[in-house]
Amino acid sequence: MTRSPARLAMLPLLIGALAAAAPAQSANPFPASPFGRWLNPRGQVEVSIAPCGAMLCGTVTWVGGQAVADAADAGVEHLVGTQLLRQYHREGSGVWQGQVYVPDMGESFFSRIRQPDPGHLKISGCILHGLICKSQTWTRRS
Repeated sequence: MTRSPARLAMLPLLIGALAAAAPAQSANPFPASPFGRWLNPRGQVEVSIAPCGAMLCGTVTWVGGQAVADAADAGVEHLVGTQLLRQYHREGSGVWQGQVYVPDMGESFFSRIRQPDPGHLKISGCILHGLICKSQTWTRRS
């Protein structure tokens, strides 16, 4: 049996309708929000992300021994209390744009935060307004 091009074109719509009608998965204990406490990929830096006016900001609330040593090697004495994520505004659903401060470099960079799911944030620091970026995926701290 041959399928007409019109029927094949309807296939994505049918799949989308079935997915929308499927029962929801069990409730996630974390909201789909960037606000909360997050750990960097090495588990050595905790950042608390909270609203700051209409913006989003993130401040270091805890550091592990290796992060303290790395910061000291770079000439940074105090990480706790340092605002790493600055002046982020919502760019779209699950996407924020602002500045990320890198203490061991003493500089801020253009940045985007994307939240692929409630338990993870992908934070990118970029030069040339987003042309060259380096990203990290942070994990929500429970």
